[in-house]
Order: sequence, then structure tokens, then C-alpha cells
Amino acid sequence: MLDPVVNVASLNFSFGTSDLQKQILFDINLTIYPGEIVILEGPSGSGKTTLLTLLSGLRSFHEGSIKLFGTEICGASQQMLVHLRRQVGYIFQHHNLLDFLSARRNVELMFELHPRVDSEQARQRTKEILSAVGLANHLDSFPHQLSGGQRQRVAIARALVTKPNLILADEPTAALDKVTGRQVVELLQGIARSHAIPILMVTHDSRILDIADRIVRIEDGRLIKTTLEMA
Repeated sequence: MLDPVVNVASLNFSFGTSDLQKQILFDINLTIYPGEIVILEGPSGSGKTTLLTLLSGLRSFHEGSIKLFGTEICGASQQMLVHLRRQVGYIFQHHNLLDFLSARRNVELMFELHPRVDSEQARQRTKEILSAVGLANHLDSFPHQLSGGQRQRVAIARALVTKPNLILADEPTAALDKVTGRQVVELLQGIARSHAIPILMVTHDSRILDIADRIVRIEDGRLIKTTLEMA
């Protein structure tokens, strides 16, 4: 069997300290393998986004284990965390674009984490991925000139452009209409299948559940079931 890309064991996470401490995640155990598409669903406030930020190394923790690509995150050096983050494409729920940069520049910015990619190659890959998400005619548009759905597609392009080894997606279709949302998830599905890149996707969108290999549900910070879906 292939080695897991993500391996979470006995993970607990709390906000705050002492009397103000509130536990958010309880004994999380989750394994994700190459090419696998896992959907994480659950009510608002159940801990879905918190789990994604922990997996990406954007938030630290002290109880349990998270291994990405076989490397333990807990206690890792800043240099190692940067190395791991370079391999993760993160699609934010609210796109988090820089308003003063065009769509093209928002995406090209990701290559600052990958200095070995030359500027010409970065420009070409940026153009290709923005075209793939339907924004070929908006390369030089600024976020305020784009619709909510178009801004979200820029965010998706930004996460994919550096060809990550893991994609974490937080409600990637929330601002998209039915047709565009389907196009985007099929693009993600194609990447997962053709390049064996796993995807963990948080979503409330029942229209896209059919792309999942597994659906994992979280309630009150606890994983309560895993459902096998279509491969």
C-alpha cells in the first residue's frame, strides 16, 4: 500500500489558556492517501476550518501528531514548516486576494515561495491555470473588477499554480454557480486522478459530493463517521 500523504493521530486542539481555554478538536484520527479525494462535512463551528489550518502548518498545536509527507509537524523547525507549506495548495473560503494586484499577479505571487521557477515559466503557468478556471479574459483585472465567483476562481488558480503535492480546500465552490462550481471540482478531480495529488475539501455543497472517495463528518470537534463514496 502507498504511504499516506496525511496522517493525523490523537490530535487535540484548544483555543485560549487556563480558565478561558476551549477545546475545539477531540482525538482526531485521519489518514489520506495519494490521489484520494476526501470531503469533510459538518455544521458551522464544528472545527472543519481549524483542522485545515492545522494540517497546512498555519496554526501550531501541542497534543497529538500530524505528519505531512512522512514528516511530523508538531515541534518542526520554522525552516521545515516553510518547506512543507511549499508543497500544500490552500484554497481559502474567502479568497484572501490582494486588492492592489491583478488576477495574474495574485497568482504569480505564489512563485516567490518557489525561487527555482524562472519568471517566464511562472508567467506561462499562471496564464494556463487562470485559463483553466475560465479567466483567460480577466488576467489583468483587479479583484474589485471581478464578481465573487471570479475572485474565488483566482484563489483556486493561486492554490494550484505551483503544482502542490496536497490540496486543502475550504468551501471552494461557496461563491460559484452550479455550472462553474462543477467545472472547478472536476478540474480538482482531474488533478487528483492524473497526478495522484490528494485533496481534503470542506464543503456544504451537496452537488459535488459524488467526486469524493470518502466523506468524513465532524460534529462538535469529533470525527463521527467515514462514508465510502464513488471512486
